[in-house]
Amino acid sequence: MKRKIYISINIPESDKKRLTKAVSNWLDLPVKWVKESNLHLTLVYLGHVGDDAIVEICQQVKKAASGKELFDLHFSDIELNSETDSKLVWLSGEPSQDLLRLREDVEKELDIFVSEKKSFSPHITLGRIRKQKWEELSPKPEIKKELNFALTVESVDVMASDFENEGQEYSIIESCQLDG
Repeated sequence: MKRKIYISINIPESDKKRLTKAVSNWLDLPVKWVKESNLHLTLVYLGHVGDDAIVEICQQVKKAASGKELFDLHFSDIELNSETDSKLVWLSGEPSQDLLRLREDVEKELDIFVSEKKSFSPHITLGRIRKQKWEELSPKPEIKKELNFALTVESVDVMASDFENEGQEYSIIESCQLDG
């Protein structure tokens, strides 16, 4: 069986509640909001991976996380990002060299590293615009809100995305602790 696999940083439950509350003013817009339990920061998306490869992926991510110190990420704004074809509502973060190094080390361990990047600006996806219904809106609503938010990165998680009766559900396969 193949599952969608992500290397992610999870968010504490109290912060997930805070993010859910922060978008509550926009719930009537044509946006598919991410369920509170599924909120996370994707570090690397691996795509569909067979069950037989997941054990090795977990070992490689654990190796990449070992020896790393805890670090903080800082986020500042909830906004509509239209840089990609699928418009996203996300919480945007400040570039982080610690996060960039962690991402690159994970990619190197997984043998998917392509080239060094200058920076990596984290974001947490909060919702996806429903394109057709969004295009019908006139004028387009503004989705913008300042939200100062800090997240201490303590672990990197190998996660799977599965479809359940109520939609997409994320589950942690392995949590790889940073050394602190």
